[in-house]
Amino acid sequence: MTKLRLAIVGAGPAGIYAADILLKHERAFDVSIDLFEQLPAPYGLVRYGVAPDHPRIKGIINALREVLDSGDIRIFGNVHYGSDITLDDLRRHYHAVIFSTGAIRDAALDIPGIDAHGSYGAADFVSWYDGHPDVPREWPLEASSVAVVGNGNVALDVARVLAKHPQDLLPTEIPDNVYQGLLASPVTDVHVFGRRGPMQVKFTPLELRELGELRDVDMIVHEEDFEYDEASRRAIETNKQITVIDRIFTQWRARETGSASRRLHLHFYAKPLEVLSDAEGRVAGFRYERTEPDGHGGVRGTGEIREVAVQSVYRAVGYFGSPLDGIPFDDRYGVIPNHEGQVLGDDNQKVPGVYATGWIKRGPVGLIGHTKSDAMETIQHLVTDQASWWAPSDPDEQSVVDLLDERGVLYTNLDGWHRLDAHEQSLGAPQGRERVKVVPRDEMIRISRD
Repeated sequence: MTKLRLAIVGAGPAGIYAADILLKHERAFDVSIDLFEQLPAPYGLVRYGVAPDHPRIKGIINALREVLDSGDIRIFGNVHYGSDITLDDLRRHYHAVIFSTGAIRDAALDIPGIDAHGSYGAADFVSWYDGHPDVPREWPLEASSVAVVGNGNVALDVARVLAKHPQDLLPTEIPDNVYQGLLASPVTDVHVFGRRGPMQVKFTPLELRELGELRDVDMIVHEEDFEYDEASRRAIETNKQITVIDRIFTQWRARETGSASRRLHLHFYAKPLEVLSDAEGRVAGFRYERTEPDGHGGVRGTGEIREVAVQSVYRAVGYFGSPLDGIPFDDRYGVIPNHEGQVLGDDNQKVPGVYATGWIKRGPVGLIGHTKSDAMETIQHLVTDQASWWAPSDPDEQSVVDLLDERGVLYTNLDGWHRLDAHEQSLGAPQGRERVKVVPRDEMIRISRD
């Protein structure tokens, strides 16, 4: 019986789900799976892309942990694809590879002034407050008034973390350096701008509801944004999520405001035009054009230009994938070109043995739950493509371990993650917290390998 030696690059939900689905899939061969992850710890976006005050989403880790703990998958953390292990290495030791590297960069917002001092990508800020080991420990929280551009869940996460009183984050896994940074923030007003109307938003009702639960933060909405057109009314009547969102906004509109020490303003029908700056090149304001419904579910400009004084701008207009050595890449969409997970070369022909899943396959859209169906599609092709798998010259399981050892790669394994996990929990226990996240990469590696 043939044994498939499979490498999966990226140990976030996409990679782990792909491994789990393959193990459970009907097939006529045995399977041996190795997960490679550039960070010392697994779970990708769930660990480093979800705000610390989202325990429900963080709970997905429990399901992912069960997959890794099944004993059927090896994990090699702190291994960088392209340097520690290359495509040629994978061809030598495996029959196929699935790339599930996600999307961690910010999509561009091409407007004048976006590069002003004090203008940031939301993904970088998220990496900071989630304790990503490869970003600086400090973040310049110097603004009293902040603009967040975007109407997705990430925009709301960023706005919520900026507006929330840091003391209310203490029960979470927030690292101490992040808590101290937020504690020193002079912020009083956070403005969220979206190009379309309140019934066309991309965030979920849960995200919106949590926003309204912030202590000592007034939710400011504007009546002019709630003069619904026919498309909006139809969305409320036919879409349960939109129905709930409308209900939440209706409640907010009835609230009294003016007593809180911080304010979170939601601006709809606001098309970004320009980030304004002062004589020293620092952010001084945000300029936008008021839009209106076009009668077809979209919006059009009205020609009315407005400005809001801010000292910092965060663009949260989407994530963008990163190219991988030796693998085709679509620079326009930030994905690996593929057909249902089968990677396609420049000639639009299938590249044997190379597959993709998750955001690097479909783009940064959909919630974590969508990743399962995405992985299923890829795995189905992998299983039926047996005739075109690679023919590795050294498929022995020990050979990969020997390779990493020879190159001096300080890789972490599943036992190491268990040690790090237990250590983080021990840091949190004296404070009544589930865990306190360890941030420095070298410390994560040391704890994992001791």
